[in-house]
Amino acid sequence: MHILLSNDDGYLAPGIRHLKTALSVFGQVTVVAPDRNRSAASSSLTLLNPIRAIPVEENVLKVDGTPTDCVHLAVTGLLSEEPDMVVSGINHGANLGDDVIYSGTVAAAIEGRFFGYPALAVSLVDAVHGHFETASAVVNQVIRRLIDHPLPPETILNINVPDLPLSQLKGIKATRLGNRHKSEPVIKAEDPRGMPIYWIGPAGPKQDAGPGTDFHAVENGYASITPIKIDLTRHELIKELDSWIQEIEVK
Repeated sequence: MHILLSNDDGYLAPGIRHLKTALSVFGQVTVVAPDRNRSAASSSLTLLNPIRAIPVEENVLKVDGTPTDCVHLAVTGLLSEEPDMVVSGINHGANLGDDVIYSGTVAAAIEGRFFGYPALAVSLVDAVHGHFETASAVVNQVIRRLIDHPLPPETILNINVPDLPLSQLKGIKATRLGNRHKSEPVIKAEDPRGMPIYWIGPAGPKQDAGPGTDFHAVENGYASITPIKIDLTRHELIKELDSWIQEIEVK
C-alpha cells in the first residue's frame, strides 16, 4: 500500500513526522508537504508562479506551495507511483465545525478525493501536550477499517482527536460538523511607517456544539469522525428555485 501524506503545518512539523512513522506499517509513505506553515490556505492552487518540489530525504519532498498544490503535484506527475490513499495531518490544532472551510489540512484531503483516492484529514485539538501518538493510533485503526470496509467514494473523513494520552481516550464517535459564532473583530495596528495593518481576529466561540457535533465529542474525551463531501448544491431547493426564477424577466 502506498500512502500520500501531506499537511498544512509544513514538512518539519512534529505531527506529520509522527504520522509518517505510524503509517509505515501499511507500506510506503511518501510525504509531499509545504516547506513552511500554510495554515488556513483552504483549497487554493498556485497558478501564476512556478512551484518547486525539493527532495529533503527519502520519500519526503518539500513544496513552496499550498497543501492543495502538494497533493495536486504529487498525483499529476510528481510521483512515479500512484498512491492508494491520501492522508493529511496531524494538524496542530482543531479543524472542527466551520474550520473545515478554511483548513489547509482538510483541503489536502479534499484534493486527494477530487482525484479519486480515499482521503482523510486528522487534527490534534489544542495540541498543547503533543499527544500525537493518540491521533496516530486513531488514524491507524480507521485506515484498517477502510481497507476492509470502504466507504462511499465521495466521502472524506475529517478526524479530530483530543490531546489526551491514548489510555484516556474514551473512544470514537461519528459526528456532524458544529459551527461557531462569527469571528472576533480584526485587530488593527500600525507598521513602522505609521500605515495601518490588520490581523484577522480569532475564530468565534462555539454556537452549535451540542450532542452529535464534533465539538461535543472532543470536549467529552472522544475522537470525532465527520464524513464530509464537496457537492455544495442544495438539491432540495432546485425545484423551488426553478419556480422562483420564472418571475425574473431579463431585459
